Amino acid sequence: MSPTPKNQRTHRRKAHHRDHTTNVDAYRVEASWDHRPDDPVVFRTADRKRAQKLVRDLAAKGGYVIFQEHMGWDRWRTLREVDGAAQLAEQAAEQQLAAAGHPPTPPGYRPDADDRHRTWLARAEARAEADQRAAEQAARAQAEADARRRRLAAEAHTHARTLMAAPAIVRPENRQRARHITGAQR
Repeated sequence: MSPTPKNQRTHRRKAHHRDHTTNVDAYRVEASWDHRPDDPVVFRTADRKRAQKLVRDLAAKGGYVIFQEHMGWDRWRTLREVDGAAQLAEQAAEQQLAAAGHPPTPPGYRPDADDRHRTWLARAEARAEADQRAAEQAARAQAEADARRRRLAAEAHTHARTLMAAPAIVRPENRQRARHITGAQR
């Protein structure tokens, strides 16, 4: 009997020790950006920690991230959604607060809101703008009052000499001589 190819094979591949059943322990991370909404990024991994790190990294890049868990038979359950663009806007607002010298957001100001730093910044800027308008209006009113005071002082200075001197009729150089005329010519 001639040897067949199967009889000739001496090396046999070892079986892997891992489970070959369908993996339900999978995670999927989807991220999309406003500038390219039709081209999302999708990562699949069995490692939960790696998936969570991907969520943090993609959110830090400004993406809207959806973290999903595999439920079997290509069904996915959303565990968490992260709006990276909103988080970046919040961080920028917090930095603007510090740079502009406004007081930091108090811990009791809308603690569960996603846009608490941005609304606090808008409120602080509106308050600063109102204060600036009030200061400008007060400065204008003060300038007008100073101008009026200077004008009145200049008028008083101009007329002071005239008011302190005797009237022109009394002064000898302007005195008229009395004319003795008859009553019919008056």
